[in-house]
Amino acid sequence: MKENSTGASTQELWARLFRAATADCFLAENGSAAELPAFSDYITEICEAKGEKPERVIKRGDIESSYGHRLFAGGRSPSRDTVLKLAFGLELDTDGTQQLLKVARKAELHPRVKRDAVVAFYLHRHKSVTDLQQALLENRLPLLGGGKNGE
Repeated sequence: MKENSTGASTQELWARLFRAATADCFLAENGSAAELPAFSDYITEICEAKGEKPERVIKRGDIESSYGHRLFAGGRSPSRDTVLKLAFGLELDTDGTQQLLKVARKAELHPRVKRDAVVAFYLHRHKSVTDLQQALLENRLPLLGGGKNGE
């Protein structure tokens, strides 16, 4: 299980929540552990940890430049597809992408969803977003950012 900044795993937080007398008691004792960071702060931290510049991440993720910079500045809230494009731009693996989706408060990838399965496969293989888009096209699945069941 993933651990948060307080050291408690998600499984432990579930256990604490269900043992608590009330939701308020849980929040009083674990409030900081139950919070996700701001999306812009999170992607900036990933860039800093990897020694990456946002410009390169935005370009690799095939995200329009001014929109991408607004994401990093906290001026925009991304769609799920934009989060997935950022995952490719940040060169994240599937676990990192699942965490990125969680921080963005978007649905995580699921292998029973065809499009998600293709996305996860290309993340796992460290392919580019361009390679992914081609595979989605070939499988007649919505492109990232392409509308119709995509965002």
